[in-house]
Amino acid sequence: MEMEKYVYYGMLFDIYQSLLKGNKEELFKLYYEENLTLQEIADDLKVSKSYVGKVIKDTEKILDELESKLHIYEDREKLEEILELDDLEKIKKEIRKVIDNK
Repeated sequence: MEMEKYVYYGMLFDIYQSLLKGNKEELFKLYYEENLTLQEIADDLKVSKSYVGKVIKDTEKILDELESKLHIYEDREKLEEILELDDLEKIKKEIRKVIDNK
């Protein structure tokens, strides 16, 4: 798996995990946090590998949809960049941009 994707979905999961229902949270944790393969998860839970893969893909889609509506990850990234600025007026201007995008 591409490292950027892995980090991205790990961050989205940290933000939105409490909004996930059913076994999505458990399977996603095993895959993204425990770094287990689809087959290892399937064997541990006595389900098919394709089922695990489908749940992971469905969960990624849900996380993408949540982020597209709420923008928490995106705003956090923007604020991290703003923290690096030295000019107070520029900081205020950039924070205002983040706030006004809502």
